[in-house]
Amino acid sequence: MLSFMNMRAIKPALLQVHSIIGLAFSLVLALMGITGATMSFEDEIEAYLNAGLMRVEARPTPRLTPDELIARLRAAGGVGKVSAVTLSSNLAVAARVRFVRSEDSSRPSSVYVDPYDAHVLGKPRGEDFFVTIRKLHRWLLLPGDGNGYGRTITGITTVCLVVLLISGLVLRWPPRAGSVKMWLKPNLMLRGRGLHRSLHAVVGTWVLPIYLVIASTGLWYSFEWYRNGATWLLSRPTAAMTQPKPPRGTGTADGRAIALDRAWSTFLHEQGSRFATAQLTLPAGAGTIVRIRSWVQGVSHEGARDEFRVDAVTGQILSSEIYADKTIGERILSSVLDIHRGSILGWPGKLLFMLAAGLMPLFMITGILLYLSRRKLKRVSRQPLRSLVPGE
Repeated sequence: MLSFMNMRAIKPALLQVHSIIGLAFSLVLALMGITGATMSFEDEIEAYLNAGLMRVEARPTPRLTPDELIARLRAAGGVGKVSAVTLSSNLAVAARVRFVRSEDSSRPSSVYVDPYDAHVLGKPRGEDFFVTIRKLHRWLLLPGDGNGYGRTITGITTVCLVVLLISGLVLRWPPRAGSVKMWLKPNLMLRGRGLHRSLHAVVGTWVLPIYLVIASTGLWYSFEWYRNGATWLLSRPTAAMTQPKPPRGTGTADGRAIALDRAWSTFLHEQGSRFATAQLTLPAGAGTIVRIRSWVQGVSHEGARDEFRVDAVTGQILSSEIYADKTIGERILSSVLDIHRGSILGWPGKLLFMLAAGLMPLFMITGILLYLSRRKLKRVSRQPLRSLVPGE
């Protein structure tokens, strides 16, 4: 640990670094914080808005198979190429069908479908809103989405957030061990600059652990080298890890439409009645491999899922990832999104992470006010350090 005298020597330079980075990236950080907070309870909000669309009347007649469901949708017309189908073991739950991107890279809204007769029940309310919020959060709505420079900007901003957190912690480091107890109690009796600094520093201390978790998991979506490094570090090496991802396509093999029913039958034989919900994703490009993700009833978070890759031509299981059999590191990798938004801890974790993300604009506002007041003090005084708030 740095000595007290060394810390006093580096703090002025560190304060400049902290201020410059904060001013340069505060707006993007505030935007990412607000959008992240907005998406915290996305699943619950959509479930509430679409409660009527997600339910159907259970009937004694058999439900349609995936191929029958898609064939009837296509026969009815007005739908695009199907990319995924979500089915439930509950006889009273509707199926959900998603579609591939159009030529302009936009993705049509998914639809809820009656699994007994393929009648379209409607488009999910709120889906388009959250799609836009997600694009704003991840890529700032810039061209190219995940393949554009918006992804790089948010990635660099996330790295800068880590620098801000570390530099802010060093700037707050107490000269006496006894002063640590003052870190978590803002002085609301102050006014002006003193209040701004108290809020900026103390609330920043509150959310620092959460922001470190958000940043470390957020980088997973920004940089391939970071994702590859985390995968190498936390998972057991498998042949699948060395396979490059093929481009998305229409899911055909030699010009013929693949049969989802064979893959679905293999999955049912493997999982039986253990699954509650399963999502079948059609193969990319000209492949024949169907990816099936399944969740059991009462799953604590979305990352706690089993995943199978099944050849739709032969019905053979090419790979399977059972969540219960994964190592701790592999469970972390499959739950990156749940860790990122706090849902790994249930709804209390989601609420805590939502509040922390929503506080991001506070640091932008107080940081700018502190910078402006510091500039003002430097202009009116030849000894600005005597006029600064203690600790700066």
